[in-house]
Amino acid sequence: MDSATAADGEELEILRHAKYFGRFLTILPARLASHDSTRVTIAFFAVSGLDVLDALYLISDSFRSDIINWIYNLQVIPKPGARPCGGIQGSSTLNIANPPECCGLDVYRWGHLAITYTGIAVLAALGDDFSRLNRKAIIEGVAAVQREDGSFSATIEGSEHDMRFVYCAAAICAMLNDWGKVDKRKMADYIVKSIRYDYGISQHYEMESHGGTTFCAIAALQLSGQLDILEPVVKEKIIRWLIFRQEDGFQGRPNKPVDTCYSFWIGATLKILDAFELTNYKSNRDYVFSTQDKTVGGFSKWPGSHTDPFHTYFGICGLSFLQEPGLLPVVPSLNISQRAFERLKQLHAVWDLEAQSDVRVNIE
Repeated sequence: MDSATAADGEELEILRHAKYFGRFLTILPARLASHDSTRVTIAFFAVSGLDVLDALYLISDSFRSDIINWIYNLQVIPKPGARPCGGIQGSSTLNIANPPECCGLDVYRWGHLAITYTGIAVLAALGDDFSRLNRKAIIEGVAAVQREDGSFSATIEGSEHDMRFVYCAAAICAMLNDWGKVDKRKMADYIVKSIRYDYGISQHYEMESHGGTTFCAIAALQLSGQLDILEPVVKEKIIRWLIFRQEDGFQGRPNKPVDTCYSFWIGATLKILDAFELTNYKSNRDYVFSTQDKTVGGFSKWPGSHTDPFHTYFGICGLSFLQEPGLLPVVPSLNISQRAFERLKQLHAVWDLEAQSDVRVNIE
C-alpha cells in the first residue's frame, strides 16, 4: 500500500503527539543523551510543538516558570571589557566549578547562535516578557560573529560559518527588533553568491543546493527586509527548484528520498515566496501522515522508522501550512506560531515606546 493510500482518512493524533513532546521536557531517552549540550534546541521542538498543537495547557504554571528560569540560567552575559559573546548556551554541561578565565569570561561559556535563537523562541512561546534578557549583549554577540564575507559563525570561539547561522542571526535580530552593528547588506551579498547553477541555495559557496539552506537564505532575506534583492527571474527559478523537490512528500536535494521535515523547509520557503499553492497538498499531507506513530506519538523521517522530536515538530508545521484542523498557524520565516509572533510584536511596541521616552528624556 503506498503512502498516499495509507494516509487517506487519517486524523492527527493531537493529544498523543502533545504527550510525546511533553516527555522530552523531562528526561531525554538514552538515544538522545549525546545531544545534552543542545538541550535547549530539543526544548524548542517540544515547547513550540505543543504551541502549534495548541496544547501548552499541558505545561503547568510552575513547570512553565521552571523552563523559563532554566533558559535564563543558560544566558551568557559578558563582564565589562570582555569579548562580545552574549547569548544562550545549549545546556549546563559546561558549567564547571572554578573555570579558568580568558578576557573576563569563563573560557568554556559563550553564546551560540542556534541555541540563542531557539532559546528566545521558547521564551516567546511560553509568554515570557523578556525582562531578564540582556538584549544588548545578545545583539552585540551576533554582530561579533559575522565574518568578512557576510556569513556568521555559531560562536565567538569560531566554528563553521554558513547559511544555517546566517538564518539564526537574522531570526535573533528580528525577534529582538534590533540589528545593532550587523551588516545586513554583506549578509545579503553572501546569500546571493550562494545561489547555485540550478537555483537552489547552498550551505556555503560552491556547495550543493539544499532545501534546508534555501529556507535559511530566503527567510533571512525576508526577516532583514531584503527579499527584493532577488530579481524576479531569479525568484521564479528558485521557486521552480523548490517545486521540483516534491514527489509525494518533499526531498531536500535532487535524487534523494523524501523526508517529513522538508514539508516545513520547502513548504515554508514557498510560503515566503507566495508560491505554496503550486504544490500538491494531498500528496504532501498523505506522506506526512504515513510517518505518524499512532501508538506512542510522534512523526518519523520515513514510514516505519523511529520518531524523534525534530521530525515530529517539522511534520506538524508542514501540516499547519496545509491548514490541518486543530493546529495553530505557523509564521514561516521565524518558525514559530502566529500566537508567539503576536506576543513578539507586542513586546516590540513596548520597546519602541521605551526608546522614544528615553530620547525625550535625553533631549530635555
